[in-house]
Order: sequence, then structure tokens, then C-alpha cells
Amino acid sequence: MRVSHYFEGEGVVTGGFAQSVNNQRAVLDDRGIDYTTEPTLDCDLLHLNNAGPRSIYYAKRARRRGIPVLFHTHNTAADFRNSFVFSNALARPLKPFLAYAYDQADHLVCPSEHNQEVIAGYTDTPSTVISNGFDAERFAGWDDPDLRAEYLDRYDLEPPVVFMFGHVIKRKGLDTFVEVARRLPEYDFAWFGYLNPTGGTLDRFLQPRETRKLVENSPDNCTFTGYIEDPRGAPAAGDVFFWPSRNENEGMALLEAMHCGKPPVVRSIPTYEWLEDGEDCRKAETVGEFVDAITELCEDDAERERIGDSAAETTERFTLDAVGDELVRLYDELVSGTTNERTPTG
Repeated sequence: MRVSHYFEGEGVVTGGFAQSVNNQRAVLDDRGIDYTTEPTLDCDLLHLNNAGPRSIYYAKRARRRGIPVLFHTHNTAADFRNSFVFSNALARPLKPFLAYAYDQADHLVCPSEHNQEVIAGYTDTPSTVISNGFDAERFAGWDDPDLRAEYLDRYDLEPPVVFMFGHVIKRKGLDTFVEVARRLPEYDFAWFGYLNPTGGTLDRFLQPRETRKLVENSPDNCTFTGYIEDPRGAPAAGDVFFWPSRNENEGMALLEAMHCGKPPVVRSIPTYEWLEDGEDCRKAETVGEFVDAITELCEDDAERERIGDSAAETTERFTLDAVGDELVRLYDELVSGTTNERTPTG
């Protein structure tokens, strides 16, 4: 089997989106599947990861030639809102555009059941839920005491540290993060990650004014680190993972933090119906509820450890080995034609 594994916008699109693509390629490498990162029709399967014009062009051509097309549904209009300047205005026309793009595929991969339900309102293209998974190797050694000391010292943090890992955007619950930090001055809050959607040089243009004001007016116990070169630094320094995001297709940073045994405090949204409040997470909806949950975990070492251990156990089904088996199985079915009802192969 030869796969054209194309990511339109590669090198520009960052964060969990890009890491998901890297995870897929790690699976292909591990299983010895021949693939190219270029869009080509010299393949048995075209796997697309971003709904851009070039991807749509190749999807159309591939299906005309009887080559099955698989599209990853990383993008939704709701997930696009409250991200950067003009994102809300662009979200409205984005839905019909994505509907058109996903309709060019033979099959879709949805990273969560919630995402699958949303995408069902876009297109009737058949779909399968396969998690983006997480690469445990990226976090090997996160519990090194020297690494913890380095990152605590670098950002002048005092444990227990409440932390977040990801792009600093409103959709991720930035306002909630700042307000909870303001109400809990006795604890340090640290947001590790880019201060804008691209991590590049367009900070002032791409970051909405409201986002900049929230960061600039955050309390003294609230630290925004910007990009960190070693992703292990976040769980090394952090003790309670605060994930108040309002909309997620899955949330890879959440899986990574849980893998490191960090008890997550998450917003109660449909995406996280697979998490059990009080067992492998704490769920909340209001600022007051977030304050209570974080306070309890910061003050109770045993409870923090209990939920953290349970969270780490939960992530075992999201490892690259586990999700890789599902992805390769879907590849085989599409190429053989058993799951491909739209573009007959062979």
C-alpha cells in the first residue's frame, strides 16, 4: 500500500492540529507503510488533513481515477470561532466550504464522537471515530526533578502550579483562566504556549484586541510563558491541569497532561462525555465551580494524586499503538473496498 499523506498548510499550521499529523505519520513509520507527504495520484489512498483548495483539487482527481479519499475532520466552523482576528466573520462561510470539501471524500476520520455529530450536520459522507491520540515519547522524562526545578525557576512559579498548555486564544477559555487566577491569588497559574494562533511574527495583527487585553491585565499570579522549546516543561512544572476550553474537537494537550498524571479540571462540554467527574477529572461550568475544584485539588495532595493516576490510566486507550491499529485497519478497508461505498477501487 502506498499512501499520499498530505497536510495543506504544513509548516504554517501549528499546535495540536500539526501534532495530530505527526502522530499519524509516526503510526505509518512504525508499521512500515509506504507514504509520501506530497499530494499525488501515484498512490493507493489519498489521506488529506486540511480542507484547502489544493486538497479539494486532488480529492476530485483521485476519485475520478478510482483512488479512495480519506479526509480528517480537524476543522469545524465552531472550532474556528474566537481564535484570531476575523475568525468569527470567517466562521459563517467556513461551514458550507467545509461541507463541500468533506463531501469530496469517500470516508472521514472524526477525532471524537462529538466531532462526528457536528460533521453529520455538514455532509452525509461516511465517517469513523478515531482519536488523534498522543505521542508518549514526546513526554518521556517529564518527571525529572531537575526539569521541574528548571521550569519552576525560569518562570518563578511556586507549587502547586495550576497550568494550561496550548495557543492563547479566547476559545480555549482565556477569560475564565484569568478570572479564576484572580480569585485564587494564593496559587500560581501558568499558561504554556503561543501567544497567537501561528506562533510566528504576526502577533499584533492576528491576536484580537480583547485577547491582548486579557493577557496584559491578568493578575500577578498569572504567567503567560509564550512558546517553550521542550513540551515536557509544562507537566514538569504544573500540578493541576486547567482546561476551560469552550469548544474542542478532541484536545490533544488534555490527553498529554493526563498521560503525565496531572488531574484535569475541564469545562463540562459534550466533547468530554468520556471523562467521569470525580474519577479521572473534575468538571465545572461556572467560574465559582472552577475555583472550588482547583482549590480542592491544590490543597489535597492525596486527591490530586488519585485523580491524576486515574487520568493517566484513562489515556491508555489513546496511545499511538491503540489508535494506530484503528487507522491502519481503516486504510486496509478503504483500499480493499470493503468500507468504500463511494469510489469503487480495483
